[in-house]
Amino acid sequence: MREIIFDTETTGLDNRADRIIEIGGIELFNHFPTGNVIHIFINPGDQKVHPDALAVHGITDEFLKDKKPFADVAEEILAFFGDAKWIAHNATFDMGFINAEFARIGLPPILPERVVDTLSMARRKHPMGPNSLDALCRRYGIDNSHRTKHGALLDSELLAEVYIEMIGGRQAALGLGMSGQSGQTARGEMAMEDDVVIAAVLQRPRPLPSRLNEAEAQAHQALVAKLGEKGIWAKYANPN
Repeated sequence: MREIIFDTETTGLDNRADRIIEIGGIELFNHFPTGNVIHIFINPGDQKVHPDALAVHGITDEFLKDKKPFADVAEEILAFFGDAKWIAHNATFDMGFINAEFARIGLPPILPERVVDTLSMARRKHPMGPNSLDALCRRYGIDNSHRTKHGALLDSELLAEVYIEMIGGRQAALGLGMSGQSGQTARGEMAMEDDVVIAAVLQRPRPLPSRLNEAEAQAHQALVAKLGEKGIWAKYANPN
């Protein structure tokens, strides 16, 4: 199964007038990065970068003036994505711009069934939020300290790690994604015996931080104390 984790940066927020100025993507095969990436800066023509957008991604009009227009890179983008799923965080935004760019040059849109929105996934998995990319990196212990500004390729790399964690983490990906293959990953080792994948996944360098603060822990203990010896919490807290 082939998937592309991607992100775009734009001149502003209105896909009817604003344009894509950067696209970055990472190829996953059976939930594992293959090392194949796409990263293109795009000339938006007469559309200037809005100051608010510039503050987010830092891409200037001067930097973009010698880059190719979208029409000249569209086939390269389509060739890279091929028949893969398009996976983005808040995919409605990115796909709105992608399909608007395709429409301008007479190409058909990417159909919704080929798109996966990791923001919707995160909201279902963590309904109390927050579910921004930075918040999900903190939740899953992913180092995003080098993300001082948004960038399409960097954000794709971070989102790829978040996506793998949301679908079950590295251990699940090893079991589901690498059947019939042998090799070594950055986080563990893998061997094949009689068509069975044997995966040894390294432990996290540090455990994920608890989301329970001291006041909540004390409130829980006070509630348990009120339940009495027959309370189920007391029973399992003291099995003897």
